[in-house]
Amino acid sequence: MKSALIGGIGNVLLGDDGVGPYVIRLLESRYTFGENVDIVDLGTPALDLTHQIAARYSLILLDSVASDDPPGTVVLYRRDDILCEAPAQRLDPHSPALSECLLTADMLGASPENVLLVGIVGESYEPGQQLSKAVAQSVEAAIDAVLQELGRLGFAFQKRPCPTEPGIWWESYPSADSSAILG
Repeated sequence: MKSALIGGIGNVLLGDDGVGPYVIRLLESRYTFGENVDIVDLGTPALDLTHQIAARYSLILLDSVASDDPPGTVVLYRRDDILCEAPAQRLDPHSPALSECLLTADMLGASPENVLLVGIVGESYEPGQQLSKAVAQSVEAAIDAVLQELGRLGFAFQKRPCPTEPGIWWESYPSADSSAILG
């Protein structure tokens, strides 16, 4: 049976870096997916991401990306786009290292046939901040990109008649410059 993984990458405590998990929570609250579709908050994976993606037919990831495009721009990257750059030097143990993981899965003969990274150009990565306005406004476009890809690949999903609570707990915390922290 063909399977798909929809994964959100990012640190929810670092502003726009948390957009991947944010979108994942919204997708889970608004839609149901076929049993062959897994939807996962991947956090800040390193090379262990290989174990999540190996032997999947399709991989759809959501993450904040750096780009010359304006903040909030949704940029779609296919497998070849991701692999056209040589793997970058890892700066910390939490770097997603997506190209390295894809190459490792290739060496194992278990790389996903279809890969899509839904990147959202970030603006602010300050600790304790919520999503920037530009990134928050792009969330619906990112959700649409995921659903279009699932439809293109023939995976089942259905809109919930009554969405559930998305459980985006980090958005309810006061921002770092809030007077609530200062008392």
